[in-house]
This record gives sequence, structure tokens and C-alpha cells, in this order.
Amino acid sequence: MAKLTSDELIEGFKELTLIELSEFVKKFEEVFEVTAAAPVAVAAAGGPAAPVEEVEEKDSFDVVLEAAGDKKIQVIKEVRALTSLGLGEAKAVVDGAPSTVLEGANKETAEKAKAQLEEAGATVTLK
Repeated sequence: MAKLTSDELIEGFKELTLIELSEFVKKFEEVFEVTAAAPVAVAAAGGPAAPVEEVEEKDSFDVVLEAAGDKKIQVIKEVRALTSLGLGEAKAVVDGAPSTVLEGANKETAEKAKAQLEEAGATVTLK
């Protein structure tokens, strides 16, 4: 097999859906025993603390499924209801917890999604 250049890899990734790319990242992390999110966490932890005023003014939230809990099927149903994902994709999101269910949602939508997921038995955080 010929070695692919960085540009060839990028072109290949452009053809993937977000779900396919997410699955690739998870597989990459498993195979190479790394975490792609680590630099973000380090940057957030090591960077200067954000002023409280900025946190209060935040108008865009990510709904992160931390754990599915005991009622996994109910949580999968809620993920499907909140997103346009199919059954297999929603199951992959729930199985891959912690994972982001919604990105860039407004406060009202994020809080509603969190309440629905928690009612189904999931552990959820807003970021």
C-alpha cells in the first residue's frame, strides 16, 4: 500500500459525513491509544481563567451525553428525537458516551434537551 500524503488524507476526510468522521476518530483513538480531545482539555485547564461575566453571557451550548444510565433504549430514542440521526447513528452516540448530542444550541434548546435526556435516565452536561 502506498503511503498517503497529508493532502490526500484531508481530501479523503472531506468526503466523510460527520458521523463517519466521528467514528474514525474513535477508532483512531482506540488503535493508537490516544485522545483527540486532550489538547483542548489541556488548553482549557492551562489557559487563563475566563471572567465570570463571559460565562453568564454565553448564548451557545453543547449538550454532552456523559452516560446513558440504566435505560439505554430510552436515551437512544431521545437522541433520535433531538437530532436527525438514524437508529444506528444514535446508538453509536449513546454507546460512545461521553459524546456531544447537540452543538451550538441556544440556551433554551440546550436546557430542554438536557431535561429530556435526564428524564430518560442519562447523565448530561452543558458546555
